[in-house]
Amino acid sequence: MAAYDDQNIFAKILRGEIPNDTVLETEHTLAFRDIRPQAPHHVLVIPKGPYVTYDHFAAEASDVEILDFTRAVAKICADLGVGPVNGGDGARFISNAGEHGVQEVPHMHVHILAGRPLGRMLEHV
Repeated sequence: MAAYDDQNIFAKILRGEIPNDTVLETEHTLAFRDIRPQAPHHVLVIPKGPYVTYDHFAAEASDVEILDFTRAVAKICADLGVGPVNGGDGARFISNAGEHGVQEVPHMHVHILAGRPLGRMLEHV
């Protein structure tokens, strides 16, 4: 596992050094609109703890952090009206990890994309 870089852009956002368009903030989670949206709804959800990838978060975060993060994702989907459980048309959840996953920021995050048909994730090979 790569060491956490506390100078990454999300760490700076968490410290208030860089502004963001907050959608939801809880004790352990921050969600904000992506500055380069790829869909009508494009929200980034990040834990406040120093986790590099989703598997790092899942392995080392406390149960309270994991529950808070998961419930934050559900609340955002409900607030945006995109989750099928709330009558929405659906969403895509993406968490890139490492070089092969094309992770750009070394802080665990989930993209919530919704508001239009998104097409297939990967072509069949």
